[in-house]
Amino acid sequence: MIGQKTLYSFFSPTPAGKRRARSPEPADPGTGVAAVAEESGDAAASPPKKARAGQEDPSTPPSSPLSPEQLIRIQRNKAAALLRLAARNVPVGFGESWKKPLSAEFGKPYFIKLMGFVAEERKHYTVYPPPHQVFTWTQMCDIRHVKVVILGQDPYHGPNQAHGLCFSVQRPVPPPPSLENIYKELSTDIEGFVHPGHGDLSGWAKQGVLLLNAVLTVRAHQANSHKERGWEQFTDAVVSWLNQNSSGLVFLLWGSYAQKKGSAIDRKRHHVLQTAHPSPLSVYRGFFGCRHFSKTNELLQKSGKEPINWKDL
Repeated sequence: MIGQKTLYSFFSPTPAGKRRARSPEPADPGTGVAAVAEESGDAAASPPKKARAGQEDPSTPPSSPLSPEQLIRIQRNKAAALLRLAARNVPVGFGESWKKPLSAEFGKPYFIKLMGFVAEERKHYTVYPPPHQVFTWTQMCDIRHVKVVILGQDPYHGPNQAHGLCFSVQRPVPPPPSLENIYKELSTDIEGFVHPGHGDLSGWAKQGVLLLNAVLTVRAHQANSHKERGWEQFTDAVVSWLNQNSSGLVFLLWGSYAQKKGSAIDRKRHHVLQTAHPSPLSVYRGFFGCRHFSKTNELLQKSGKEPINWKDL
């Protein structure tokens, strides 16, 4: 098994400083004379000395001993090697259909460092959710079957709450305030919706609703304790893949954080609905009455997709 340090070294690009450390060939004793001769227009300067001076000129590209075909083959082999090494870094519990689309991320230095950070955190603190549930969102739905994307920010940091789906909590934990407000909006937006008596949104995830937090782990009782460690870059890659490789998705962006994360979504290719966050602090600024759930189904049907049964929880 290749160690983290070795992997990191393998995937790290060669620092610019090291590439420049190799000095050009020692100056020929006559180089200075040739340079003076060129500046003065002296045609008697020897051709070999001019050639050497030209090679030292940074504007002259160095010639490669490899053919274009060989260079292409080298690049392909390097890419294949990166994918093979990345495959060894697939995290525990990562859904099968998501592995290949996101495999390039697993071998990148930031992801290797992120996995090391989370592993170290688990040695010293309680971290939520447990390892096998961090990627629940990839287990519930095939990547090609995603129809709706709801972006959250940070996992719940209380005991037995977070299980890898944003806004969702495991049974029998009572629904947190934000989820209670989501249920209230559903009761006025979707005919026949009644509070399910729990906070587990797995029923939505299995229908193609991607419940994705920007940050996927958290230290117990310390909100946002794992932010800016690399998770944001990884989940940006998830959103980017869906943005570029799917069509007709409905993105629900609740609150400024989600709206910023979804700012690069192609509005011509997908549908974007945004409003205030459902937390008690902002729910009355536009979330109540937004009717995002019925609007989502209308947009899905226009795209020829099966609507979500929001009552199936």
